[in-house]
Amino acid sequence: MTFYEEVLEKIAALMAAAFGLVAALAWNGAIQELFKQVFGTTENLSAQLIYAIIVTIIAVLATIMIARAVSKAKGEKAE
Repeated sequence: MTFYEEVLEKIAALMAAAFGLVAALAWNGAIQELFKQVFGTTENLSAQLIYAIIVTIIAVLATIMIARAVSKAKGEKAE
């Protein structure tokens, strides 16, 4: 791989990461608003902890599902 190809590959990866961050921030705002409608407020510590735990669980489950989908798309056997 040439230097030019490596640079293009890294730029593409950084751009994808930037778009991922923008999407994550948008989802964060949407989930916070949903949380406020369901639980009333996110102002106190216990509400923020509940929010963080729920988002973490969702992120872990989504990561597992995405990894399995990628493995399946590559034709690998999922564990």
